[in-house]
Amino acid sequence: MSAASNYTEDKTLDFWLKANSASTTAPANVYVALFNTDDSAGAVGQGGTADLLEAGTLSEECAGGAYARQAVTFGTVSGGSVSSSGNVTFPAATDGNWGTITHLAVMDAATSGNVLFYGALDTNKTIDSGDTFQITSGNLTVSLA
Repeated sequence: MSAASNYTEDKTLDFWLKANSASTTAPANVYVALFNTDDSAGAVGQGGTADLLEAGTLSEECAGGAYARQAVTFGTVSGGSVSSSGNVTFPAATDGNWGTITHLAVMDAATSGNVLFYGALDTNKTIDSGDTFQITSGNLTVSLA
């Protein structure tokens, strides 16, 4: 994933390019959030999930029994990218389906908070009641282009 939210872009530019900028503090933990949509447009600039994530709007975040954002840790930054350093496993969906997961985001809080980075899944994944969603170690990469 290489898309940074408007929030992250603004904070980055402010930090690096303004000598008297307000201090930006890294969050103590970051979390993976899952997103789905029934928006058939789905393209950037068409009001799809990617547009919502860039703007920081979380209206398409999964909901349902047992859904909660999961903490993620990252390894060493190298060559402008960094990958997850452990498995990220969501609990089994209960009391209904979570729908089709199309996007994920790295967030700065377990609830609410800000979108830091986001991207579409290589392959959409439907989560029905009883299913789990897992990102194995090294398979979530954030890159700056």
